[in-house]
Amino acid sequence: MSVSVEKEKEQWRSTTSLIILVLGIIFLATNLRAPITAVGPVVASIRDTLGISNAAIGTLTTIPLLAFAILSPFAPRLARRFGMEMVLFVVLVVLSIGLVLRPFGGFPTLYLGTILMGAGIAIANVLMPAFIKMKFANNIGMMTGVYSISMNLTGALAAGLSIPIAAASSFGWKASIGVWAILAMIALLVWIPQIRHRQIEELPGKNGVKGKSLWRSTLAWKITIFMGLQSLLFYVLVAWLPVILQSRGMESTQAGWMLSAIQFSQLPFTFIVPIIAGRMKNQVPLVWITFVLMTAGLSGIMFGGTLLVLPSVILIGVAAAFAFGLAMMFFSLRTRNSFEAADLSAMAQSFGYLLAASGPPLFGLLFDLTNGWTFPLLLLIAATFVILLVGLGAAKDEYVSEK
Repeated sequence: MSVSVEKEKEQWRSTTSLIILVLGIIFLATNLRAPITAVGPVVASIRDTLGISNAAIGTLTTIPLLAFAILSPFAPRLARRFGMEMVLFVVLVVLSIGLVLRPFGGFPTLYLGTILMGAGIAIANVLMPAFIKMKFANNIGMMTGVYSISMNLTGALAAGLSIPIAAASSFGWKASIGVWAILAMIALLVWIPQIRHRQIEELPGKNGVKGKSLWRSTLAWKITIFMGLQSLLFYVLVAWLPVILQSRGMESTQAGWMLSAIQFSQLPFTFIVPIIAGRMKNQVPLVWITFVLMTAGLSGIMFGGTLLVLPSVILIGVAAAFAFGLAMMFFSLRTRNSFEAADLSAMAQSFGYLLAASGPPLFGLLFDLTNGWTFPLLLLIAATFVILLVGLGAAKDEYVSEK
């Protein structure tokens, strides 16, 4: 009888620990996009209230991307030394401090808070795919889907709720960007139990067998370029799609909703694609679907009339979800252990976000040089062909330590 009771208690503890772990991942993920997307809609209010220039306010949205590029390579080293659970706990502490600082005070605290926020998100971006691989080796696709949809759903909601929150509060834009500190603090509390269950994997090389450097791996570079170009496409469209549509006669409000349509059409597929990808021996068909949908969507924007805008942006949103889901899964599927996954994630995100940061200004420069949207959009279509080429290589059932 006592043995049965003990087994029930052990099962209950195990189930409770699993639920807390999943909740920790969900709450942590909700903090990786929303603090960024909440800023865009209230940029003009921040600029006017603080009396700063357009150039100064522009750097506010660039800081997180630069933090992603600069700090990503350090994440695996920190994880090896202190354990992923502890590093992610510290990330949430730093993130919470940054989100509390942003709305209080003036220009200095806004930027200091943004730097801390960007640093925290940069480290978490790298480690979360590896953490999921470590904790859910048999359910990587499902948990990557849960992680992705939690991140992107709150990101989309933050963009949509930013103006209403500002309008409803006497604090204005400060409430819009400050409210997300509450979610970070909740995530911090939910994550505390993970510190007691730190898991250190045996690192490659301890038994005298060490894989090749990722920087010399052709497969790692294919995944890195895939990650970078899909990020570039997304950030270019976020920055320029409303401008393109307004230049063709669409009202600003309607053009903004078209951007929202991209984000919301992504949501179901950010959950579904990782699950499907995880069950396939290789992901070549998913890469082809990504290419066809993205090319069709961009072509619709480029050549189609007003009636084709909505179906085109939906196709782009679905394609972007496929690309992002595949990129996240490649970090896990093409590596043999969680620390190798962290190394690959760091490499791909560091280079990828540098590439993404260059996209919007390059797109704008092409418009200035050609005085039209044709050549800039052709550049994006060309990028989808490169995504196809490197994606087909990344989708093969191989490991970065071997190829």
